[in-house]
Amino acid sequence: MNGDADQADPQLDDGDRTPVEELGYEEARDELVDVVATLEHGGLDLDASLALWERGEALAARCEEHLAGARDRIESALAESDADDDD
Repeated sequence: MNGDADQADPQLDDGDRTPVEELGYEEARDELVDVVATLEHGGLDLDASLALWERGEALAARCEEHLAGARDRIESALAESDADDDD
């Protein structure tokens, strides 16, 4: 966990959190780890659990976006390298 306890605090308003679409990969991943740990620990009421789960889903999707972008960049670089080798 990243040690930033308020990242996964279900009591925080969404306005107090960085919007998911503004998070880098590492930030989203670290917050997702905190969210999962908080949900696994339990003790939250239903509304807080659902809000935290929804945040976790958005964080997971953001991580996937970053990974897909990285994959595309690697594939593009490899394709350029292959094209250069053919010359």
